[in-house]
Amino acid sequence: MFRLYGLRLSFVAGAWFAPEATMHRAANLFCTPFASSRKRALAAPTFDAREESLQVDGQTIATYVWGDPQRQPYVLFAHGWSSHGTRVAKWLPQLRAEGYAVVAFDQLGHGRSGGRLATLPDFTRHLYAVGEHYGPAAAVIGHSLGGAAALLAMARGMRAERAVLIAPAADPVAAVKRFARFLWIGEDVCRRIFDYYEKRIGISFDSQQAHRNAPSIARPALIVHDLGDKEVPWAEGERYARYWPDSRLLSTQGLGHNRIADDGGVIVAALRFLHGEQVGEKVVSSENLPYGLA
Repeated sequence: MFRLYGLRLSFVAGAWFAPEATMHRAANLFCTPFASSRKRALAAPTFDAREESLQVDGQTIATYVWGDPQRQPYVLFAHGWSSHGTRVAKWLPQLRAEGYAVVAFDQLGHGRSGGRLATLPDFTRHLYAVGEHYGPAAAVIGHSLGGAAALLAMARGMRAERAVLIAPAADPVAAVKRFARFLWIGEDVCRRIFDYYEKRIGISFDSQQAHRNAPSIARPALIVHDLGDKEVPWAEGERYARYWPDSRLLSTQGLGHNRIADDGGVIVAALRFLHGEQVGEKVVSSENLPYGLA
């Protein structure tokens, strides 16, 4: 706790005396996965996966394969921030029993993959590259930032018949602002972060918004989000379901942001969706009705 307050106070002081250097420090921190997450990933079992690697943007991306994606319909799993590919473990028994092969991977700066920093555009490019390597997927399952990457990759042509997005982040602008509030980073430094990243990456934050991309996707999706999610608000999941033409929203209670990705009930619901059943509720909207359930 004392370290956190010290960090916050350093950002408050830095905003006054060295705003540009403070911006660079904050931007770097925003894109750095937790060091402990890589340690957890390296210690996690791989459940007899066939471990492979791809070269993407000059970096080594570690992949995990169960079954044969060339001969079986396969599910592509996209983990969230400071997580890892073998987080798919709870899904493996039922997916494999249903005859699916499974492909997972560690994002840039995560798990066994190379790199130190990662952004949402990185997550998107690397997910797209893994999908291109293994071929069209029967489904992509994405959690948190992996859900956002799945949306963006599909909007850019990644081939997947269906999508299951669990607690997906819809708004990168809101994500930066939450990060800034948590560390007591003021509005001036926050604006500098936006400008810095847009110039460095060449992609605007606005273009990464879920509602800018979902309408172009002509594949069915199931959005699963917990009403009490404290990391990515339920309203962001609702936004996906509102703007994705062929989608439905399954709301949970008491699972939060992380346990929802491992919950047995969510896994069963997702498998029903993969079978073509209707799961969740259809979200509708109009100018007079911001959102509603049909």
